[in-house]
Amino acid sequence: MIRGLFAPLIAALTLSFSLPFAAIAEDDAMDFSGLKWRNIGPAFMSGRISDIDWDPEDSSVWYVAVGSGGVWKTENAGVSWTPIFDGQSSYSIGNVTVDPSNPNTVWVGTGEDVGGRHVGFGDGIYRSDDGGATWSNMGLEESQHISTILVHPNNSDVVWAAVQGPLWTPGGERGLYKTSDGGKTWRNVLSAGEWTGVTDVVIDPSNPNVLYAATWQHHRTVAAYMGGGPESGIHKSTDGGETWQRLATGLPKGNMGKIGLTISPQDPDVVYAAIELNRREGGVWRSDDRGASWTKGADAVGGGTGPHFYQEIFASPHHFDWLYLVGPTVQKSTDGGKTFSYMEHPNQHGDMHAIVFDPSDPDYIMMGTDGGVYESFDLGATWRYMENLPITQYYKLALDDAEPFYNIYGGTQDNNTQGGPSRTDNVSGIRTADWFVILGGDGHQPATEPGNPDIVYAQSQQGNLTRIDRRTGETVYIQPQAGPGEPPERYNWDAPILVSPHKPSCP
Repeated sequence: MIRGLFAPLIAALTLSFSLPFAAIAEDDAMDFSGLKWRNIGPAFMSGRISDIDWDPEDSSVWYVAVGSGGVWKTENAGVSWTPIFDGQSSYSIGNVTVDPSNPNTVWVGTGEDVGGRHVGFGDGIYRSDDGGATWSNMGLEESQHISTILVHPNNSDVVWAAVQGPLWTPGGERGLYKTSDGGKTWRNVLSAGEWTGVTDVVIDPSNPNVLYAATWQHHRTVAAYMGGGPESGIHKSTDGGETWQRLATGLPKGNMGKIGLTISPQDPDVVYAAIELNRREGGVWRSDDRGASWTKGADAVGGGTGPHFYQEIFASPHHFDWLYLVGPTVQKSTDGGKTFSYMEHPNQHGDMHAIVFDPSDPDYIMMGTDGGVYESFDLGATWRYMENLPITQYYKLALDDAEPFYNIYGGTQDNNTQGGPSRTDNVSGIRTADWFVILGGDGHQPATEPGNPDIVYAQSQQGNLTRIDRRTGETVYIQPQAGPGEPPERYNWDAPILVSPHKPSCP
């Protein structure tokens, strides 16, 4: 059964859209108490994962942070899941961290840690002292995007939070924040300009007073994206984050963008940095002397729509110099970043964001993707998909006028445009098998032709519009094109579409 903060979204909107609009307009105070929510699905695809953490004392207990769907917990290694953040006021999550010395304490940073057009924002940092049963907002309400939370390994009252800050506007709360009283108060211990936050922070496993943090200068508008600047960089602290030194020797001289950091678990002298340059370029740098100097390795960078959507780098706890750089597919290095090769991902969704290792099993690896959670017991040769984690992110909906039961169509984030019935005459009700895919890619706004439920319009990213005939299976690409001598047409990531009620055959 689908549960969670936005799991009933389609059911809710189906219910509301089926009401007579005129009646609503005539009496805004009408009583809706007789209307009940019902679950119509679907549950055949999952959704975007932003972070995963494990209980350090029980490897069957996992916490999964969803980019657009709250926080979920399993106590039986994924056999079943419970949404544990639905009662809070934020649905978009950037980070979940379990206290290493007290696994009942769980921290959540709200607001996705990516720079995409479809990013959701949050309202601060939360703490639970009972394994996610209850939560308290511990401040940083103006942060909007929290990417990393670190808890001191020996002192639960000391916590650091890497805050990216608002994506679309300047100011707010941004930088690296530290608390020494369990979140009652916070201090900004590393900051730059009004457009610059901190996107990553890592702690030396041999000395918790040594930290490395990456600042990120960035700004998005409807028409443009600025993904780097002179205030982006790598910084080091040797006093628990109280003071910082900007590192420079061997690092790029130009404007850097998003940076991911990791420290070798086998040798804390070795630090790795995945650095974005010029929006789609970059590489991996390595330091063998705790950041004093750096050497460039391969030109590896998160691809796809850009490094702003990825750029996390992970070091294997079992193999020295084994690195994993996330992206549309994961790039793996076995030589400390000098060379990378793309991992094969058989039967696995693309766009990876989170990687978890099992400290006791060198062959185990877990990944969080745009399509849910996968785990492998053979270092990625085969994968098990968590098909029971229903967190698909829907953008917009459309209804047709099929009889006796109309259909609902929804465009999703990277999980196609999906359709399904509002009701069925099956004794089991609406089943997952009743749902179907209309178009691939990032679905956005679908539309239907009034009077002809066989015709559906669906689009993928950047306004790529397709007309689908459900009766024949024919698909026709119909994105409007500029005429001779006309300037090129412009489309947003999610381009609107309206079917004329007067001439429905013309969208």
